[in-house]
Amino acid sequence: MKKEKVEVTGDVRVRYAPSPTGFLHLGNAQSALFNYLFAKHYNGTWVLRIEDTDLKRNVEHGEDSQMENLHWLGIDWDEGPDKPNTEFAPYHQTERVDIYRKYVQQLLDAGLAYKDYATEEELKELHDQQVAAKIAPHYDGRWYGATKEQIQQAEAEGRSYTIRLHLPSDHIYEWKDMIKGPVAFNSDNIGGDFIIEKSNGMATYNFAVVIDDYLMKISHVLRGDDHIANTPKQLAVYEALGLEPPVFGHITLIYSLDTKKKLSKRDKDTLQFISQYRKYGYLSEAVLNFIAFLGWSPVGEKELFTREELIEAYDVNRMSASPAYFDQKKLDWTNGEYIKKLSVDELTERIVSLVEDAETEVAEQLKALGIEKDLDFIKKIVDIYHTEAKTLMTFMEKILFIKTVEQVTFTYADLADFDKESIKQILTVLSTELEKESGAIDYSAIVATIQKETKQKGRNLYMPLNVIFTDSKSAPQITDILSVMPKETVQQLIDNAMAYLND
Repeated sequence: MKKEKVEVTGDVRVRYAPSPTGFLHLGNAQSALFNYLFAKHYNGTWVLRIEDTDLKRNVEHGEDSQMENLHWLGIDWDEGPDKPNTEFAPYHQTERVDIYRKYVQQLLDAGLAYKDYATEEELKELHDQQVAAKIAPHYDGRWYGATKEQIQQAEAEGRSYTIRLHLPSDHIYEWKDMIKGPVAFNSDNIGGDFIIEKSNGMATYNFAVVIDDYLMKISHVLRGDDHIANTPKQLAVYEALGLEPPVFGHITLIYSLDTKKKLSKRDKDTLQFISQYRKYGYLSEAVLNFIAFLGWSPVGEKELFTREELIEAYDVNRMSASPAYFDQKKLDWTNGEYIKKLSVDELTERIVSLVEDAETEVAEQLKALGIEKDLDFIKKIVDIYHTEAKTLMTFMEKILFIKTVEQVTFTYADLADFDKESIKQILTVLSTELEKESGAIDYSAIVATIQKETKQKGRNLYMPLNVIFTDSKSAPQITDILSVMPKETVQQLIDNAMAYLND
């Protein structure tokens, strides 16, 4: 069936419900952003809810990472742990256990759920037998309809139990997905009766999320495509309880442009966590803009959007069901364009913040040099590299290079492309002119003198100078770079190059 146009009406309430089992990564941020844009575009409410029932896997500061990095991206929630609405609080699942038990008991009383006393060993044996027989693993419902005697025997043996929802056979669970269109699952193909309450009394994800979404009046659920297999189970819970489900939309996952496979932690060439983008010098505005295009596209050719423009342009009907590919070059281009938009003062302020945080090796070294106190120097470097920097780290690396250039081992390999004697003439004139200077040095005037006396110009003049003072053929105006180096450093680099050329 063809996907129908989605009409969003009524009171919109959406939620982003991360688990604190890890830190905010690209996939989290993608889901969070699309929920945020959906809520804001359709004048609704965005709820932050913490799904923390997996106590063993929860990590320290996982929740803080979610909240801090969402704020860094520039997106905020309307309700959440720190902004409770008394009608819907609390916002941590671990604080809602009694609420879940009430609904579990309702299903037990109705005969729609039952206690399962199967041991882990028995379940593993069942699984292995099904795999050996090439049958899709599923729970066989062995404790559904158990007699009082069987239950008494299990309890006498001290067996613990889980509670499972009983599924009707050959029953279709279907929904009109806002992104994928019509989707349907047969109840016989979703793994059998599934657990809704674990042996420790904690509700499982697929049960708790239904109760939370219902009680918090969530109207639309936007989440990653990896959740699509959970949806029929959740619809089964809605149906068993006689509750109206929300409208579902499953966001395309993010794939590697190189491998064409789902982005995973094994993709070491791609930064996975939002905190990494921050500490390596990406701008929050650029990262937000980039993520918005991972699964959505606006009308027209425009590529750079402010947060407010994204909210205005967002349309759920332009969400894509096709894979979203992570393109590092596109991210770097986007970040570079945002850098160009910021003033030297603003960029300097952000660089200082990164240096003070000292979360990278470069930042640590700059902090050790006390560079954050030399704002004028930082501004000069930012001005020189403003139009070519892809990240704030570009500026920081250039600052560190210039501040420690006398300790850098130059290869001079690129000088082989030029006439050695001509280079020596250039350096001789440069050194002579430097000796005459005692105050501020006009390197543009000195280069003009070098051109006049050596007859060298263009690439034969500038590229050797680039190599000698930056260890690279490519550089911005070499006169600008020389102007931020102490005179003694410039002379030392001249002497180093001359020693190489005379060797």
